[in-house]
Amino acid sequence: MENTTIAIRKDLKERIATFGNKGESYSDILERIYDSAIKTQIRELLMDDKNTISAKEALEKAKKKWQK
Repeated sequence: MENTTIAIRKDLKERIATFGNKGESYSDILERIYDSAIKTQIRELLMDDKNTISAKEALEKAKKKWQK
């Protein structure tokens, strides 16, 4: 894979390094942080209860909508 250079502040570089383990590159560290952030976003999306109804309410609505 091709590498690139990005400009970041020195203090941020040092903070990112605190997440690393011995022998890890900044790419390794950032990839792990990114993967963790994606998992967190997915978990928050799936666990968000805004605009939701209970299973009981959904069943009642479905019964009304599809009455025999």
